[in-house]
Amino acid sequence: MNKGASQVSHAFSETGALAKAIQGFSPRQAQTDMALDVAEAIDNQSSLIVEAGTGTGKTFAYLIPAFLSLNPKKPKKIVVSTGTKNLQEQLFHKDIPLIKKALASNAQVALLKGRSNYLCNYRLAQYQDSRGQLDAQMLQDLVKVKTWANGTQSGDIGELVNVSEDSSIFPFVTSTLDNCLARDCPDYEACHLVRARQKASDADIIVVNHHLFFADMALKDTGFGELIPKAQVMIFDEAHQIGDIASEYFGEAFSSKQLVDLCTDVLQVHRSSLTDVKQLGRAAEKLQKTCQEFRLLFNYDPERGNWREKYKLPQFQQKFANLKIDLDFLYQVIKLCVSRNEAIDNCFDRAVNLLAQYEVMANVEAFGMSFWYETTPRSVTLHQTPLTVSDKFNTVVKESGAGWIFTSATLAVDNSFDHFSQHLGLQGAKQLMLDSPFDYQAQSRLVVPRYLPQANDKNRALKLAELAEPLIKASKGACFMLFTSYRVMNQVAEILATSIDNPLLVQGQMAKRKLLEQFIEEDSAVLLATASFWEGIDVRGDKLTCVIIDKLPFASPDDPLLQARCEDARRQGGEPFTQIQLPQAVIALKQGVGRLIRDVSDRGVMVICDDRLVNKPYGETFLKSLPDMKRSRDISKAANFLESLESLKE
Repeated sequence: MNKGASQVSHAFSETGALAKAIQGFSPRQAQTDMALDVAEAIDNQSSLIVEAGTGTGKTFAYLIPAFLSLNPKKPKKIVVSTGTKNLQEQLFHKDIPLIKKALASNAQVALLKGRSNYLCNYRLAQYQDSRGQLDAQMLQDLVKVKTWANGTQSGDIGELVNVSEDSSIFPFVTSTLDNCLARDCPDYEACHLVRARQKASDADIIVVNHHLFFADMALKDTGFGELIPKAQVMIFDEAHQIGDIASEYFGEAFSSKQLVDLCTDVLQVHRSSLTDVKQLGRAAEKLQKTCQEFRLLFNYDPERGNWREKYKLPQFQQKFANLKIDLDFLYQVIKLCVSRNEAIDNCFDRAVNLLAQYEVMANVEAFGMSFWYETTPRSVTLHQTPLTVSDKFNTVVKESGAGWIFTSATLAVDNSFDHFSQHLGLQGAKQLMLDSPFDYQAQSRLVVPRYLPQANDKNRALKLAELAEPLIKASKGACFMLFTSYRVMNQVAEILATSIDNPLLVQGQMAKRKLLEQFIEEDSAVLLATASFWEGIDVRGDKLTCVIIDKLPFASPDDPLLQARCEDARRQGGEPFTQIQLPQAVIALKQGVGRLIRDVSDRGVMVICDDRLVNKPYGETFLKSLPDMKRSRDISKAANFLESLESLKE
């Protein structure tokens, strides 16, 4: 064992740094095994894929070897990328300080978020006198932002606890890649984003999230710059998410929101400094109106769909052509004002880029790409996404000369990493699969109820609610119901509201963080949620003893990116269901099931209301990929198990 490996082993031993720093720490072989393989990948600058079951302690298993690999004589940079901003903050504010203290390390660590998380002083100054463009709520929020802006050191808008996360004021006081003036900005020296990036470039360890990592990788690909400094080690936690995120960033996007933002900024410049150019206001207002008309062509409810198919319809082609005409007109008017000030020059550059992006989305016959759209209540974004990123990503990994570590509790499907490694071109990576240390046979039950109506049956929601009632009663709340659709979630919520007395918390009522806080605070609460609650949620102990999943989480067959990938697999003689749809659904289900048992003392019941698990051949693939729980088809047995937990507690 070399010196580095023995240092890592000792850190996880009964007399090591972790045992001294954490009360009740006991060595776990799986955690030590993972840490040794991570240390080896860092030393050899090789790639490693690790599935570490819940409870393995994977965070410390990659952070300890990362810290121990730092050497003042040979400086290196380590990037740790996480799936969510929440996990990013937990690492930076909780886990890393503990490890720094345990190892007596003086390593410099920086937290870096995407630019929309930082206050832009220039835009704040620009808009604080724009009463006409802001409604009453936005004006109230603007006052709070200005008060906070006077005292903040980081400029991270996450510090603003008294302004709602989805406040409409944020686009006015933060920058985008489009509207940032960069070095031309009069506030460049005091820019919070520039300072955060400077801190990151000086740090030994930088904590980012996947979206930021791939946004940067895509930027570097076009030669614009390097946000994340060149690192010798890349560690991805929650790595099961990165395939789709990489595809998104290696593609192109064109959004009506970008057009509207451009118009808003042009109107601002027109009112404040270029009042003599009347056409500026007219051109911007005309394009804004056309953007609204384009959005109205799509369904009222947010959706995703196939842009190639939509583009064939005459009304879509006509309105899309109108966008080009009006954008071109605005571009011609802005061109007349170039060099009069920095803000209008920035608007000119954005108009040029948007015209180029428009042409990408008009060329729907491009080969090897999926063309799809997604809508929000106010905007439409068109995407061109490559069907595979394996060649591109594999090239980046090879050329970097860095160690790449990919870890998650859910990477394998039927004990194989093929789905993950092939998508990212990581066939040569070392692989490690570590089981959870939990005793699932004793701690949990898996129930697949009989006789439920089919997914499209009109009585389905009623039967799901009836099935849930005895389980909610037996667990005295402490129950999650996870759904694959908002429609069914809301139907079940309506029925339960009249049939049980427990407080019902339904996704959409309030911000996700607030919902979770209330669920933990209220002893008998029941939480109903969809996709975003299937992963990254950590509720321990008797606060959560029952998770009910409405059906197997296969992606919608209408999803345009999925359709394009399936079509591509067919053309290459593959089997889309087993190669693409099934692995995606297995990983999503593993994430949902992972919400139940989070600790050695947790107990609970997992109910999956989909009998395809037991009567379809592919059900076996799901079951083999799940923890080894005692199985039953009887809801009353599950209720008895939950009641026994309640009596133990009492």
